[in-house]
Amino acid sequence: MGTDCLFCRIVAGEIPATIVRETATTLAFRDIDPKAPTHVLVIPKEHYADVATLAQGDPGLAGELLGTAAVVAEEEGLTVDGFRLMFNTGPYGGQEVFHVHAHLLGGAPLGPMLCR
Repeated sequence: MGTDCLFCRIVAGEIPATIVRETATTLAFRDIDPKAPTHVLVIPKEHYADVATLAQGDPGLAGELLGTAAVVAEEEGLTVDGFRLMFNTGPYGGQEVFHVHAHLLGGAPLGPMLCR
C-alpha cells in the first residue's frame, strides 16, 4: 500500500506506536484514543482494507490475526474477566482507518455493544 495508509506507515516504522506484540505477519499496538482501560489494535502487516477482504484473500492470515489477539488478551490479563474483540467494517460499521484492524478492549465492564 502507498504511504497514505496510517497503519502501513506504523508497520514501516515511519510513525511511532506503542507496540505490545509483533510477529512475522501481525502487529499489536496501543490505541492512541483508548475507549477502555486496555485498548489494543491488532493488524496484519500486509494491507487489507477490511476484515471481509482479509478473510477472503488470506484466511490463514486472518487466523494469525485472531491468534495474536488471543495472546495479547492473555498477556494483558483480560482472559479471566473477559474482553471484546471488534472489527469495524465500512462506513456504516464505523471504520475510520481502511486497513483491517481488530480492537481488543477490556479491563473494565464494557457495557452494551451498541448505544442507541
